[in-house]
Amino acid sequence: YAHYAHLAGNDSGRYTMPVPCFNVINGGSHAGNKLAFQEYFVIPTGAASFAESMQIGCEVYHTLGKIIKAKFGGDATLIGDEGGFAPPCDNREGCELIMEALRKAGYEDKCTIGLDVAASEFKVKGEDGYDLDFKYDGNVITGEELGEL
Repeated sequence: YAHYAHLAGNDSGRYTMPVPCFNVINGGSHAGNKLAFQEYFVIPTGAASFAESMQIGCEVYHTLGKIIKAKFGGDATLIGDEGGFAPPCDNREGCELIMEALRKAGYEDKCTIGLDVAASEFKVKGEDGYDLDFKYDGNVITGEELGEL
């Protein structure tokens, strides 16, 4: 890591291990649900080691699976193209499900949520609009509104 830090201009002698991102919910073109956002991640930024990050990611993933199964039934725990669950929920509820899993697993203070919204998948051609319900009915919002989500 010292070499990469040097290339990045960090010669302080203080290095940080990379933090893994765990793809826990899939949507967009990667899943057959109604989620417009492509990937929802759990990022264990508060873990003390890579091993702890792996433990946190696995525990949150399995906790999330139980929450999704209880809320939507067994079929909702099917896996998307990228390895995350593909529940029949909306974009905001995807984040809420992850927050619930973080709380129940006891890692709310050690993780953040990351998103790969893949906005190009639901951009309305020729307009400053994004169709969050592009798989079904229209729900077009502006780029500014998308940023505020």
